[in-house]
Amino acid sequence: MALLEQLQEAQKDAMRAKDKLRLNTIRMALAEVKQRQIDLQMVPDDANVLAVLTKMSKQRKESASQYTAGGRADLAETELAEIAIIEQFLPQALTQAELNDLLTQAVAATGASSMQDMAKVMAWLKPQVQGRTDMGALSGLVKSKLS
Repeated sequence: MALLEQLQEAQKDAMRAKDKLRLNTIRMALAEVKQRQIDLQMVPDDANVLAVLTKMSKQRKESASQYTAGGRADLAETELAEIAIIEQFLPQALTQAELNDLLTQAVAATGASSMQDMAKVMAWLKPQVQGRTDMGALSGLVKSKLS
């Protein structure tokens, strides 16, 4: 089942269960997918939906940390609950060993030997790790590997 269909089914289930937080979170995700579909004139395939969900998760993590720093634990808890809902639709996160293996494969496949080749390595890795790891952390790993 496609990721978009899973979201739509989860929306129906949340409506039936009268789970307002889950329903609102899924509705926000579907609205963002629809907005990107209109703005970019694209078909919402799994990669596009995954990009939207990853972005939403990252935004909520940043918001939760800001709310916590500002002493608003109630709002931080809401953001964390939304993260938990969004992450149910994201693929399983990669372990450090899996990341290292993919990084070794990427360097070999692209023939990278210096920092000038970082863009090639990142371009090779991105489709394989999308939604499964933090791209900022991955960038740091690539930098350490190439320097």
